[in-house]
Amino acid sequence: MAVDLVIESGALSTVHVLNGLARLRAPPPPPDVQISLALKEAPIANTGRYDSLCGDALEGVSHA
Repeated sequence: MAVDLVIESGALSTVHVLNGLARLRAPPPPPDVQISLALKEAPIANTGRYDSLCGDALEGVSHA
């Protein structure tokens, strides 16, 4: 079956056959979870904190 999939794709190689086998053996994906998430606070950009974490790597670089 994996060989058939590879032949249909037109990419004939052992790597593609092994990939097809792995996909056929893989367990089904978990069901979708319907959860609505909302932020309590909007994120705030803090370029100063980023610059402080980078240390001297950004010395002399200015943000436009």
